[in-house]
Amino acid sequence: MKENMTVEFSGTVEEVIFSNADNHYAVIFLLNEKGEGIVAVGTMPFVHEGEEARVQGVFKSHPEYGHQLVVSYYEKMMPRQSADILRYLSSGAIKGVGKKTARAIVDRYGEDTFIVIEQHPDYLTDISGISPKKAASIHKSFIEQESVRRVMMLCRDHLSPTLAARVCKTLGKNAEERIKENPYILCERVDGVSFTMADSLAQSLGVLPSDLSRLQNGLIYLLEYNTQTNGHTCLPKDKLLSAAQAHLEASEDELFTALEACLAEGRIVTYKKDGQYFFFTRRYAEAEKYIARRLPELDRTAPAFSPEDVERLVERAESVNHLIYAPMQHFAIRESLSSGVLIATGGPGTGKTTLIKALNEIFDSLGLRVALVAPTGRAAKRMSEATGAPAKTVHRMLEMQFAEDAPSFYCRNENNPIEEDVVIVDEASMLDVLLMEALLRATKRGCRFVFIGDADQLPSVGAGNVLCDLIASDAFRVVRLTEIFRQSEKSLIITNAHRINRGEMPDLDAKDRDFFFLPRPSGAQIADTVANLVSTRLPRAYGDDIKKKIQVITPTRKGSAGTENLNRLLQAVLNPPARSKREHAAHGIIFREGDKVMQIRNNYEVPWVKGTFEGTGIFNGDIGYIRKIDEKEKEMIIEFEDREATYEFGILDELEHAYAITVHKSQGSEYPVVILPLHDCPPMLRTRNLFYTAVTRAREMVVLVGSREIASQMVENNRQVLRYTAIRERLQ
Repeated sequence: MKENMTVEFSGTVEEVIFSNADNHYAVIFLLNEKGEGIVAVGTMPFVHEGEEARVQGVFKSHPEYGHQLVVSYYEKMMPRQSADILRYLSSGAIKGVGKKTARAIVDRYGEDTFIVIEQHPDYLTDISGISPKKAASIHKSFIEQESVRRVMMLCRDHLSPTLAARVCKTLGKNAEERIKENPYILCERVDGVSFTMADSLAQSLGVLPSDLSRLQNGLIYLLEYNTQTNGHTCLPKDKLLSAAQAHLEASEDELFTALEACLAEGRIVTYKKDGQYFFFTRRYAEAEKYIARRLPELDRTAPAFSPEDVERLVERAESVNHLIYAPMQHFAIRESLSSGVLIATGGPGTGKTTLIKALNEIFDSLGLRVALVAPTGRAAKRMSEATGAPAKTVHRMLEMQFAEDAPSFYCRNENNPIEEDVVIVDEASMLDVLLMEALLRATKRGCRFVFIGDADQLPSVGAGNVLCDLIASDAFRVVRLTEIFRQSEKSLIITNAHRINRGEMPDLDAKDRDFFFLPRPSGAQIADTVANLVSTRLPRAYGDDIKKKIQVITPTRKGSAGTENLNRLLQAVLNPPARSKREHAAHGIIFREGDKVMQIRNNYEVPWVKGTFEGTGIFNGDIGYIRKIDEKEKEMIIEFEDREATYEFGILDELEHAYAITVHKSQGSEYPVVILPLHDCPPMLRTRNLFYTAVTRAREMVVLVGSREIASQMVENNRQVLRYTAIRERLQ
C-alpha cells in the first residue's frame, strides 16, 4: 500500500490488538474475503472480534509496526456467518456469554443466533446452564449493543465515530428513537455535536427547513456561535435575524415565531439597551446579571480603613522595601484600602507588578488572607515569581472538577466560598464573563477585589470584554498607571510598545538594543527568514540555549507566515525526522519526540509528576516538549517546565505544535524572545492592539520580520474589537 494513500477496506475483525474503553482508541486486524489483511488504528468504538467492519483512512508507515491504516471513518455490521458469530459472542461483547455458552448457542442456532437472542430469548433456556433470568440478561445486553450499532449506522454520515460513541453514552439505550423523534437533541444534550451536524442528520431524516424545533435550535446555535467565535455575549435583534435568514433559509415570520417560542421557554433572554433589543442565551444573561449585582455589593460591604491608617501602612511598606511608591501607585494603594473593588490598568513598565507586591504585603500585615490569582497558568507563575508569594489560576483556586459525561463544575461557590478576604487578579483583561461570574460566586460577603491589567491589550479569548466594561461603567474606582519607570525606559521593547499604543510608529532602525526589524517583501521570504533566525542566526549570535527562549508569534493561522506553515518549517529545521525519534500521527499532525507543543484547552484530568509529587491538570496555553512516544502503551510523555504529563493518544486533539503560535494564544504569557512576522494577514487582524499585545509578550528581545508598511497599517488602525455585551449598561 502506498504511503498517504486514502483507501477503503471491508472485512472481518480477526483480532482486537488493543482497545481503550475510555477514549475508544483501538488497533485491530481486519481480513477480507480475498484473504487480504490490514492493521487499522484510530477511534473505533465498541469494536469486537467477529464483527464485519468498513474503514476508511490513510496508510502511514510506522518505524516499529510497519504499515497501518489511520482510520478517519469506521462502520461496523453484525457478523453473518456462524464462525464469525461464534468469535463475536466469545469475545465478551455480550454480557453473560463466555466461550462455552457462546459455543452452545451457536451450535444450536447457527446463523439464526441473533434472531433468537433478539426476538425469542426464551428459546435460550433450552440450552443447559441458561436460566430464564440469564436468558433475559443476554437479551438485554444484546439489545444495548444493537442499539449502539444502530445509532452509529444512523449517524455515520454526519458524526465522527468518537461523537457517535458519545451520543450512545449520553442518550442511553433509547438513543435511536430519541434522535429520530428530535434530531436536535444531539446539539442540545451531547457535548461536541454542533447544530450543523444535527441539522445535517435531521435533513436526512426528512425534517423540513421550516420545522419549529429546527428554527429554535438554529437561533440558539447562532447566539452560541457568536459567543464562541466572536466573543459576543449577545446579538442585537437585526443582526440575529439577518444571520438567521441567511443560515436557516427561513422567512422573517417563521423566525419571529421561533424566537417568541424560545423567549417563552426561557431558552433565549432579551435585554433592551440604547433603544434596541439584544438577545442572549440564558447562560450568558444570567452571568452578566450576576456580575452586575454582585460586584457593587462587594464594593459596598468591604471594610474601609481610615486615611491615617492607610498612610501609616504605605510608609511602613516603603520602609520595608526601601523604595518610594510613585504618586499613582500610592493612590492605588489608598483606594484599594478604602473601597471594595479597585481596578488598576497600565501598560508595560508602569509598575503593576510593584503594586501587586505592595498590596499583598500590606493586606498580609493586617492579618487579611490574600489570594493571588490569574486566568492562565503562565500568568499565575509569573505573578508568583514577581511577588515571592504563591499564586494560582482562577480555575485552580475555585477547585474546578470534571465528572464523567457531565459538565465541569467548581467546588467553590456560594455554598462553599473561598476563605480569603482579598482577591488580587493579575492579567484581568483575560477574564471572560463566565470565569468572572464563577469567581464572584465563590467569594464571601465583604471580600475585597483588586483587578490589575492592561485594558489596551486584546480582550479575553472567552466571551465578553469584562475589564473594559467595568472601567467604562464608572461604577468602581479606576487607577490608570501611566508613568514609565526609569529602569524600563532603557528597554526599547517598552518604549516602542507605548509608541504603538499611542498610535506612533515604533523605532525600527535601532541596531544595538532589544528591538530589531528585518524587512522582507513576501510571506515566503518572511517564513524562510523566521526559520533561519530560530535555527541559525540567533543561536550563532547568542548561543544554542536561546532556541528554548524564542517564541514565534504571528497574527494568523493561515498563509505562508501563519502558524500552520511556520510550524511545519520550524519542525523541519529544529526537530527533523531521525531513526532515533519515534513519531505518531493524530488529527493531521505528525508529533515527533522532541517537538514543542501547546495545550489548547484546559484539561484538569491530565496526570503529571513533579519529582515525588503527583497531580493533575494541564491548561490552555501551557507549552512543553514531547519526551517519549510509546506506541505500546498508546501514550505520550510531555515535559511542561518542571512537570512530566502523560497523554493518552485519544486526547491528542488537545495538542498543537507550538514553534509558532497566534497572538491570541500568547495572551497572559511572557517569553524572553519574541519573533513577530508582519505579513499581509486579513485586515481584521492588522490592528493596533494586536500589534501592541504581541510586542508586550517579550521580556528581553523583539524581532520583527516583514513589511514596514504592514507595521504602519497596524499602528494606524485603532479599530477596537467590537463585542456585544451589556455589563456596562447593567452596572449603570
